[in-house]
Amino acid sequence: MQEIVIEQLGPGEGERLRGVRLRALAESPDAFASTYGAEIGFPADKWLERLKNPWWVARRGGEDVGLVAVRAEEGTAHLLSMWVAPEARGSGIGSRLVDEVIAWARAEGLERVGLWAVDANQSARSLYERKGFERSGKVMALPSNPALMESHYMLSLLFRRARRQDVPAIVAMLADDHLGASREGDPNDERYLAAFERVDANPFDELIVAEQDGKVVGTMQLTYLAGLSRLGAERCQIEAVRVSASTRGQGLGRKMMAWAVDRARARGCAMVQLTSDNSRTDAHRFYDSLGFTASHVGYKMSLS
Repeated sequence: MQEIVIEQLGPGEGERLRGVRLRALAESPDAFASTYGAEIGFPADKWLERLKNPWWVARRGGEDVGLVAVRAEEGTAHLLSMWVAPEARGSGIGSRLVDEVIAWARAEGLERVGLWAVDANQSARSLYERKGFERSGKVMALPSNPALMESHYMLSLLFRRARRQDVPAIVAMLADDHLGASREGDPNDERYLAAFERVDANPFDELIVAEQDGKVVGTMQLTYLAGLSRLGAERCQIEAVRVSASTRGQGLGRKMMAWAVDRARARGCAMVQLTSDNSRTDAHRFYDSLGFTASHVGYKMSLS
């Protein structure tokens, strides 16, 4: 088997970029927003200008058989121009090219990676979903062929679904305030693990963590509630929002809530709701600043 090498193009490799890109446009005309006809006439300086953004090629047996680019904009790395030659498909090149973009985005301190994928391109969509990309809810017609629709996908580099090994860190954050200190126990208590397994198995529950430099620094739980009111609309309930003491005051809580609202909107929820203990006056001011309205009086009854 021939070795596959991933190489980042240098600032003077415009001609090499031109060759791979034009082959991609000719071979997969319905995969890109642009067309072969639009780019065949680009002058040399146009290709050199394009190299101001990072481009990677996959090389096998002396031939360039894969291509991807990335552009940073407003805190997001946009994955662009993804292509693998027909003779090289199924060899893992696409996965490695995506990994290069993700690694670059992390190194640049960006918090998410976005991309557009044509709905009819099942292999590309499957690759991105395996990598953790999820639909953002945005759709549009492919500019080069309006008969085809494409969907927008996002991968957060800050937020993810919690894993079993995250449970002790999550419990420690739940316990780190005046209310949690009196009701939480040993983070390694098996009851926490049993509860995690139940939440993780429920398609209508998501336990989310924020991760920075490999450390869990925030958490929240999203629950999607079905009901007959509002014409059967689904609601997203946000619970147990916590940020670690070491990260407070850095805007992480605001990012968490914005991410949760976007996630609920992409799912089609009609409303996002939450409750907050009467004693958490700082939290109330925070939720007010985000546009939440204190519209209801909540009641609870302890059964223990």
